[in-house]
Amino acid sequence: MVETALSRHAITQRGIKLEYFTIAWNSVEGIVAVVAGVVAGSISLVGFGVDSFIEVTSGAVLLWRMSIDAEERQRERAEQMTLRIVGACFLALAAYVGYEALNNLLEKRTSEPSLPGIILACASLVVMPLLSQAKRRVATQLKSASLHSDAKQTEFCTYLSAILLGGLVLNAAFGLWWADPIAGLVMVPIIAREGVEGLRGDTCCD
Repeated sequence: MVETALSRHAITQRGIKLEYFTIAWNSVEGIVAVVAGVVAGSISLVGFGVDSFIEVTSGAVLLWRMSIDAEERQRERAEQMTLRIVGACFLALAAYVGYEALNNLLEKRTSEPSLPGIILACASLVVMPLLSQAKRRVATQLKSASLHSDAKQTEFCTYLSAILLGGLVLNAAFGLWWADPIAGLVMVPIIAREGVEGLRGDTCCD
């Protein structure tokens, strides 16, 4: 029993380190994306940046979740509260990105090419899959629904990075003004799905 408790503690500490890395990475990613997005007039970049800040919120809430991991009676309540907070944030982001992308598309607002955005999207495509895999291992070992949800959100960030990269490259290489708002609109259902699942408390562990 003591060995099991010690093992769980070690796994929890690994999860905490992953969340600290998530917070640090997404803080930098969010700042770069939002600044580059505002400069270029890119809604997909701004949306990606705000998504990164939501990931920071998620990471902070997950740190709180793991800090009370030893208290079994509080685990389930913490799981549900974590899922709902993150879910609400994602739904708000989906509404914002959808509204702005649709407006940009209807009004034919153009965005400037963004080299920092392209570099950021490429870096995210490398880091996010590795981080998601590491989180999923910890979540499985701890049997934590909220950690599984967090790992899935990190995985979805990979998809958002690919969509973002596609829109930015099409705009930069071919001058396709509509590529950026279309990329933003493609992001919306992915982000909204995570929000709905979070509010319902649905996870891959259910």
